[in-house]
Amino acid sequence: MSDLRITEAFLYMDYLILKTTKMDDYEEMMEMKHQDLTGSLMCFRALCCKGPPPARPEYDLVCIGLTGSGKTSLLSKLCSESPENVVSTTGFSIKAVPFQNAILNVKELGGADNIRKYWSRYYQGSQGVIFVLDSASSEDDLETARNELHSALQHPQLCTLPFLILANHQDKPAARSVQEVKKYFELEPLARGKRWILQPCSLDDMDALKDSFSQLINLLEEKDHEAVRM
Repeated sequence: MSDLRITEAFLYMDYLILKTTKMDDYEEMMEMKHQDLTGSLMCFRALCCKGPPPARPEYDLVCIGLTGSGKTSLLSKLCSESPENVVSTTGFSIKAVPFQNAILNVKELGGADNIRKYWSRYYQGSQGVIFVLDSASSEDDLETARNELHSALQHPQLCTLPFLILANHQDKPAARSVQEVKKYFELEPLARGKRWILQPCSLDDMDALKDSFSQLINLLEEKDHEAVRM
């Protein structure tokens, strides 16, 4: 209903009241009605004219890492899914991970030996990268993860994108610290000049995991703003 129609309704009510009311009483009543009308219009605008909330931006990300690094479990937990029925991804899967200020459409790629050679076929259209590594894995697996991360950081379709590198399974006794991972993976010299974040994580600390993704979203927003300025 428009403001005009609301005003007309109130005026008609006043006309009916005037027919049975003394003038002095009517003037006092008119003042009260004016206050009521003003309040009603303000309430109407607040309820009906506010409009829908602004849409959250969406970003398309690719998530890679070796089998057993915990990619599927982390994403499922972020989507509030039960971790009990999690099965390692054999091909690829897509999850929409909601955050307060953005929605991340994450394409998770399986990490088995026979699948990793096809990773690059799924890179196109990505706006950011999530790389998950098992910080408690064997030396051989850690070396393989290192080679895969180096390859991703230098890939033509990924090299300019923000990277979130998650050192997962920090709750395990054999877990390597973030500083040990950074040194072993040679991230400082290799990723110099790139946008990347290295964070520890585990399923036991969801607050820290969400904070890591919030930092990634900030990098994605910064890249968006730079593109607009250009």
